[in-house]
This record gives sequence, C-alpha cells and structure tokens, in this order.
Amino acid sequence: MNAIQCKMARVALGWGTRDLAENANISPDTVARLERGEQLKDSTIAAIRAVFEAAGVEFIPENGGGVGVRLAKRTKPL
Repeated sequence: MNAIQCKMARVALGWGTRDLAENANISPDTVARLERGEQLKDSTIAAIRAVFEAAGVEFIPENGGGVGVRLAKRTKPL
C-alpha cells in the first residue's frame, strides 16, 4: 500500500484521516505522514492495510495500469 492507495481507500469508504486513525489505533499525524509519502514502520502499514481490508477495500497491484483500490463486492444485497 502506498500514499495514493491510502487516500483512495479512505475516499472510497468515506473516511477522513481521523476516522482511519481511530480505526487503525494510530495518530492522525501518522496518516498524514503516510499520505505525504513519508516512510513508516512496516507494522504500521500492515495495521492500516488490515483495517482497510476489514472494511472491504481490495488493493490492486501494479499491473501495467497502475496501482489502485476497489471495494469488494457485497455478498448480500443491501
């Protein structure tokens, strides 16, 4: 997960930086640092990614079209 994917995932979920920080048990400043492209501990990145994945975000790797995110398909209708 990179800075762009973090921002994209937050927007897809309708989360602000404080929402992500609260859900990942990190500070809002840590979210801002990630989104500025600063280096974070691998364990912090893993925690953020786990929170996004638990919320239904799928990370798309570089495959010639660029990295990205998408929301997982719902198994049940709304």
